[in-house]
Amino acid sequence: MPKRTDARTLEPSALHLLRRQAVRAVRGGMSQTDAARIFGASLRAISKWMRLDREGGLRALTLKRRGRHPGAGCLSAQRAGRIRSLIVGKLPDQLKLPFYLWTRAAVVRLIAREYGIAVSLVTVGRYLRAWGLSPQKPVRRAYERNDAAIARWLKREYPALARQAKREHAVIYWGDEMGLRSDHVTGTSYAPVGRTPVVRATGQRFGCNMLSAITNKGALAFMVFEGKFKAPVFVAFMQRLLKQVAGPIYLIVDGHPVHKSGTATHFAATHASRLRLIRMPGYCPELNPDELLNQDVKTNGLGKSRPTNRTELMAIVRSHLYRRQKQPQVITNLFREKHVRYAA
Repeated sequence: MPKRTDARTLEPSALHLLRRQAVRAVRGGMSQTDAARIFGASLRAISKWMRLDREGGLRALTLKRRGRHPGAGCLSAQRAGRIRSLIVGKLPDQLKLPFYLWTRAAVVRLIAREYGIAVSLVTVGRYLRAWGLSPQKPVRRAYERNDAAIARWLKREYPALARQAKREHAVIYWGDEMGLRSDHVTGTSYAPVGRTPVVRATGQRFGCNMLSAITNKGALAFMVFEGKFKAPVFVAFMQRLLKQVAGPIYLIVDGHPVHKSGTATHFAATHASRLRLIRMPGYCPELNPDELLNQDVKTNGLGKSRPTNRTELMAIVRSHLYRRQKQPQVITNLFREKHVRYAA
């Protein structure tokens, strides 16, 4: 029995001829399995050749030039390390590249600009994996964010506050405000593939607001109200908090204008023997544990209901918060999240 040809050992011209012969044989009725055996190619190769023939005819079987095209190349270890440090240290727009986030195309452009080397998207993907980089959804942060102030808060200011509160037997509350809307939708629902489920809800839009404050021991105070969040509302909330808590209170809030208003500042000064109003650095909501309660209300309270008017909406929010007041372990668990663990 004659020895079969191994397609991998053929010169390009011979391989091109073999491809055409194999395709013609399959066209004539031969199975792809028999063609692979007779012509010395893998079944996968025969299948690929037939696909090329279907898409572009016999011309599509012409071998493409192998090897790197002019200008192509690879990065040395030193250059690769520098490119990685640029990606980790800055965003594309900071390097004057026309990209908002680091994509493979952005890295291709960076390598070409820095070293004049053309690399493919596939090659860049291999580099990124080798460098320990993976595609991730970015966290949005404001340009006004002061990272130095945040570092001081985490390393010095809050630890000092916590020690002082302990000496004074004061309770530290973390406060925040949030607006709620009737058209808020959260969560997922199983449905047939390709058929997005439709949630029936009122076409009317209405909303309410809530103020809340929590402690790492599981305490929760809240107020649900209509209208805008203004200084008198915040003062009413602080009055309610003073009635609910027997001892001194440290109330930590963000930089909302109401928190810095003269009315709020005056009230805190008037009750300085029991209340201390403390503002966090600006634009760092992820460091406020009460933000996690806001998410809980939206997801597990409002997200599971469909109110038809404002009264129902406010009742749903109040009911959920009353339930959380009876579940201090749920509030305590919020402080175990990575970004707020420092306040636990």
